[in-house]
Amino acid sequence: MQRLSLTLRQDNVPLDLISLIKTILAATKEISFRVSQAHMSGLMGSTLDENIQGEIQKKLDVVANELFKDILLESGFVKAISSEEEDTSVAGNAVGKYIVSFDPLDGSSNIDINSLIGTIFSIHEAPEHMDANNPDMFKQSGDKQVCLGYVLYGPATMLVMTTGSGTHFYVLDRTHGGYLLVHRNVKIPEDTQEFAINMSNQRFWQEPMQNYIGDLIAGEAGVRDKNFNMRWIAAMVGDIHRVLSRGGIFTYPTDSKNPNQPHKLRLMYEANPMSFLIEQAGGLAMTTTGRIMDIEPTSIHQRVEVIMGSKNEVETCLSYFK
Repeated sequence: MQRLSLTLRQDNVPLDLISLIKTILAATKEISFRVSQAHMSGLMGSTLDENIQGEIQKKLDVVANELFKDILLESGFVKAISSEEEDTSVAGNAVGKYIVSFDPLDGSSNIDINSLIGTIFSIHEAPEHMDANNPDMFKQSGDKQVCLGYVLYGPATMLVMTTGSGTHFYVLDRTHGGYLLVHRNVKIPEDTQEFAINMSNQRFWQEPMQNYIGDLIAGEAGVRDKNFNMRWIAAMVGDIHRVLSRGGIFTYPTDSKNPNQPHKLRLMYEANPMSFLIEQAGGLAMTTTGRIMDIEPTSIHQRVEVIMGSKNEVETCLSYFK
């Protein structure tokens, strides 16, 4: 198994970007340790505060966010950072070459039941003409990401990352403290018999999505003429990791539960980085109207519908909306 830094050099990643990636991964190693010790260090449960998304923060949310923010801003590599937990972007080094968006702890509702959680990050080049305190520099399409990935805190701490030369899996080797390559150029099967969706929202979906999921549930007796299994982890890092590992379709569709907020997932912190990983592995990452990474953001906390995974199944799902 080769070390992460060797893989990055083989992919011709610039040295300054490699340094930034190493900084991000240093933060994830510390978060991994904090997660493993949470039951014994008073970090379980919620705070009394809401984040900008209107969600009650878990204690580990706050710890992970502060740790990530501090290590990135102190590194000098970043012009600014943007976190799902922050109201707006935070300025860093005025001449930093990169900007970083991150969800410090995705799936935090799983913390108290010791289930899968993770960290998602996305790196863009910083526009030279904008001030470091201008959040508009983060309004870049997903296609302009130069590196992105997630770290999954499960039985093994796994890094899934791309710099535009394929999606690779790494595992944290705690004997020497580094990430080792375990699967290069992951490929998602084009066909699948697994789907991931929050069925509790079924009554709020648009009719085409209700019809599509209904046909999956009908199995061999329905028009699809094959049986499907549903899997739902309630952490995007876990559900997408399963899709990358063995195929599937993951969707968080538009719904009418809250007319003022028809979409659940955040474009910058979740949808764009996961879309890049999926596409680099041969899958599709779409909304019902087009490709996710073509979207030009209008807000750093913009939300979007998501349909991603095995190519043929995503296309089948989208056909219901035509």
